[in-house]
Amino acid sequence: MKITDVSTLPVSPNPHHVNVRKAYESPHAVAVVITLKPGEALKMHITPVDVFFYVLEGIGCVVIGDERTTLERTCWSRAKAWIPHRWINESTGLFRVLVVKVPGPAEETKLL
Repeated sequence: MKITDVSTLPVSPNPHHVNVRKAYESPHAVAVVITLKPGEALKMHITPVDVFFYVLEGIGCVVIGDERTTLERTCWSRAKAWIPHRWINESTGLFRVLVVKVPGPAEETKLL
């Protein structure tokens, strides 16, 4: 059994220039934890695989395609492959979300 404290993992370089820590990677799935400070946001982007989001902490705004909503801790959402999406922290506290890409993507995320 392997147990990892995600807060001890290195921050991965990413095109959004935010705190992203890769928690798991295999050909079957990739899981990262994204932490957004107040006012931070991901750029609108697309992924070549389906993505599942589970809010770990705080309140964040998610935009998927033409829809926009606010999610808080213990809520989840998803974006199908090739659908534009992004997260925005419009709150005054930290926002943390678990992002799971299934299967593990063979192509990179593309900024729009």
